[in-house]
Amino acid sequence: MAITTAPKAQRFFNAGITEILFLPIVAASALSSKAAGYLKPTAAELNNAVRLSDDIADIAGWSVSSGFIDTPDLGSRFTSRITGRTTSDDSSLTFYADPDGLDARRVLPRTTKGFIVVADGGYGTAGDLADVFAVEVGSVGKVRSVSDTAMQLTIGFAITAQPAEDVALPVPA
Repeated sequence: MAITTAPKAQRFFNAGITEILFLPIVAASALSSKAAGYLKPTAAELNNAVRLSDDIADIAGWSVSSGFIDTPDLGSRFTSRITGRTTSDDSSLTFYADPDGLDARRVLPRTTKGFIVVADGGYGTAGDLADVFAVEVGSVGKVRSVSDTAMQLTIGFAITAQPAEDVALPVPA
């Protein structure tokens, strides 16, 4: 029997490639998280996206992880585990700030609801993959410093529904 080899990843540096978009509406958010097409934006919805990538200084969170549940039994001293609930880490985007407020605060003020699309391999070709997160802006914090750094804003997001992972995006219309 032949051993199957896992695909070898084409390694890449994500600066200049990863695209992060904000969409005010994704109609497929009304679908069940188990339905095909859940959180998949349409080409028309992507045409209304706000591209955030160029002013992002840092990214935190934006991943999905699973909890694990211990399942001990009397027949063994070993404690086996099963997968439990999935969660998303606390997530934020840190942007450069403008002295006149002409920055991400205009697009993402506190309590804004919408969708963050993270296309790690880029966006613009049919079938590009992205993770889509339903979000609400919870905080817009000003990062103040006396060191030699540019003024920044850290926008914290509540992820309000199960994210959709590896969604094949259409090309914008």
